[in-house]
Amino acid sequence: MVQLRCLGLILVVICCMAPIAQAEKGFIFMASTIGPIDAGIVAALENGFEKESGIRVRHVGAGTGEALMIAEKGSIDLVMVHARSLEEKFVADGFGTERIPLMYNDFVIVGPKKDPAGIRGMKSASEALTRIAVMEETFVSRGDKSGTHMAETDLWGRAGKKPGGPWYIIYEKGSEGNAPTLRFASNSSAYTLIDRATFISIRKEIKLEILVEGDDALLNHISLIPVSPQKFPQVNSEDVRTFVDWLVSPVKGQKIIAEFGKDKFGAALFFPDSKAWHQK
Repeated sequence: MVQLRCLGLILVVICCMAPIAQAEKGFIFMASTIGPIDAGIVAALENGFEKESGIRVRHVGAGTGEALMIAEKGSIDLVMVHARSLEEKFVADGFGTERIPLMYNDFVIVGPKKDPAGIRGMKSASEALTRIAVMEETFVSRGDKSGTHMAETDLWGRAGKKPGGPWYIIYEKGSEGNAPTLRFASNSSAYTLIDRATFISIRKEIKLEILVEGDDALLNHISLIPVSPQKFPQVNSEDVRTFVDWLVSPVKGQKIIAEFGKDKFGAALFFPDSKAWHQK
């Protein structure tokens, strides 16, 4: 399994692995957003598919923006990402074939128990961010053009705010993922936007609480995009199609998604979102 956090190191590894990924059938190389990797669901899906098909899937972890940049070099067969505007551009520019719904969870706004901004229980995430900004309470952002950062940026836009100032902290290691960002926010007694799966998976390690949830604007949809074989003939499009079909099947990949996390955390971390699942 390849799971690196620094884009420079990622690109070095890809350069080394690319000839293998291009030449070897029965092997899929995927770039995935970090949150699902940290939650463990990417490994669960890869292992389930390999056990059934014999086809190996390995991944490199990066924020959505970086994952798509990596795929634009043609060294990746498939991406798993969660920023619709970036995904649509990737497909429109000819790098990917289509966006395929896979699963979703949601973002939440977390903060210290004392909640100095007084946002607990607010129904609008944008209004909650506005209050944090007006009161200049500390807020931590990944700031790395990841799916989480893009979702946060969209919420600030809805609020009509452009955050900045000493209270708005861009975490210098935000590209390492949501879990490190959440730990940093906890250590800073700050607010942040985070996906629920990450919060649930490390909640015993942190001192923050979920304060705002349930707004439709906080839904976090995760998609698959096969890299275009027309643009990059070397990609393993045949095995990718087999993997994608397995992932969106209600009795295979979608079933694993529906059950993932229930045994360990008592609640599902992700929810199935394929067309086949909704039509069953």
